[in-house]
Amino acid sequence: MVNLQGDERLDYLLAEDLRIIQSPSVFSFSLDAVLLARFAYMPIRGGKIVDLCTGNGVIPLFMSARTKGKIIGIELQERLADMAQRSVVLNHLEEQITIKNGNVIGIAKDIGYELYDTVTCNPPYFPANEASARNKSEHYTIARHEVELTLDQAVKSASELLKQGGKAAFVHRPGRLLDIVTSMRQYRLEPKRIRFVYPKEGKEANTLLIEAIKDGKPNLKILPPLYVYRENGEYTEEVRQLLYGEE
Repeated sequence: MVNLQGDERLDYLLAEDLRIIQSPSVFSFSLDAVLLARFAYMPIRGGKIVDLCTGNGVIPLFMSARTKGKIIGIELQERLADMAQRSVVLNHLEEQITIKNGNVIGIAKDIGYELYDTVTCNPPYFPANEASARNKSEHYTIARHEVELTLDQAVKSASELLKQGGKAAFVHRPGRLLDIVTSMRQYRLEPKRIRFVYPKEGKEANTLLIEAIKDGKPNLKILPPLYVYRENGEYTEEVRQLLYGEE
C-alpha cells in the first residue's frame, strides 16, 4: 500500500515495470527525464551514482533498471523529496536508491568529494529574471527557474562529486550550450558526447543532452539526432522503446 497525498496519483514507468508518485500541482516528470536517464553512462555491475535535482525521483527509478550501482537522489524541496522516497519504498528499491532532502550547492560536503562514477542532472532551465514565464506553483517555479540553483552551480557540484574519469550527464535547452560548455571546462569537465533532440524532422532542436568526463581529453562527438514525433504525430520508434520498452 502507498499513502497518496492531495492530488497525487500513481503512474507507471512501463519500460522499467515500476510505479511512481506524481502530482499535477507539485511535480510530474517530462520526456527530458526519460532521455537523460537513458543517455547517461551507467556502471552496470556496481559503482556510485548521484542524481542532482531529482524531483520526484524519476531519474533514479529509471536508472535502477540499468545498473546494480547505488544511487543517491538530491532534492531541495521537502515535498518532492518525500514523494521520491515513497516511490522508492513502493518499488522496494530502498537497498539501491537513497533520497536526500538537501541543497545541490555544496552537497559534496555532505555525501563526499570525488567518490562518484556518474552524476546526472536535469537542472532548472530558465533564468530567474524571466518573471513572465514563472509558474503559478512554487514547486514548479523552483524546479524550472534558476531561483535556488544556477546552471554554473549545478555543474560545479557535479564536478565536486565526480572521481577523476567520472562522467557528468546533463539535459538542457540548446540555447544554453555555450554556457554549459563554459561551465564544464571551468570545473574540469570535458564535454565528450552531445545529442540534440528535435520535436520532429524539419523543426529546430528543443532539447540538448550532453556528457562530460572529469579531467578528460578534448574529443567531442556529436551523436545522430533524436526525433520525438513522426509527421503523423505518433512517437518515433526510438522514443516508443524508451517509454514503453520492447514490444
